[in-house]
Amino acid sequence: MLEPHAGFNSSIVTRRIDWAAHLFSLRVQVANTPYIAGQFTKLALYDDQGELIRRAYSIVNHPRDHQQTGELEFLIITDPNGQLSPRLQKLKIGDELLVGTEGAGFMTLNEIPQQANDLWLLSTGTAIGPFLSILDDETIKTRFQRIILVNATRYDFEQSYQEQIIQLKSRYQERFTYVPVVSRESVSGALSGRIPMLLDTHALQTAAGLSLDTEKSFIYLCGNPEMVKDTTESLKKMGFRRHLRRKHGQFSSENYW
Repeated sequence: MLEPHAGFNSSIVTRRIDWAAHLFSLRVQVANTPYIAGQFTKLALYDDQGELIRRAYSIVNHPRDHQQTGELEFLIITDPNGQLSPRLQKLKIGDELLVGTEGAGFMTLNEIPQQANDLWLLSTGTAIGPFLSILDDETIKTRFQRIILVNATRYDFEQSYQEQIIQLKSRYQERFTYVPVVSRESVSGALSGRIPMLLDTHALQTAAGLSLDTEKSFIYLCGNPEMVKDTTESLKKMGFRRHLRRKHGQFSSENYW
């Protein structure tokens, strides 16, 4: 048994999916955890000296699924130099893990201004996770005319949750467009390069079949800090401004480390 720690609940790994050698999902059985689609919580394990190692990870499944199953799902990439992720990668079904008692973060549907008609979700790697939770929300279908999901990875085999994305296409039909971006190999059906460059050249907008519009579009950026930083600059050049509660804008972001 893992020693209890304030702010955490003990959980049991019920499922794991290995997408690639360094990329995997863990699904855990845990006590009721209040959160909103798009939020994150902390995962933690003890190191060899008994010190708690913790890190924030976004929740992939929607709160409705958590209420029905009692489970939370996380998409994780292993950092060979990290303290926690190599330990998480070693977990097997039945192993224990500490999970934060509640969600946190502001990358949620209720933070988006009501006038937004088109939702752009721009992610790199594992940052697609919170967007999948958001896209499973029942209000999406009636709230937005178009939904664009973009995930940029180095290689095609790092494009995770493809079955779920197919289900989203079936669910939202012509409202939904998925644009994969792969930077280190040429892949049929995927754009090549980095998200900010693809925005600057309008290749991303062309692939999505939709223009970015300061009057109608809202953009969430999530993932690699360099992508977030450079895409922020690209959006500002297009006339978009960062969204704040006290002053509404057209984009917001969350760094992944």
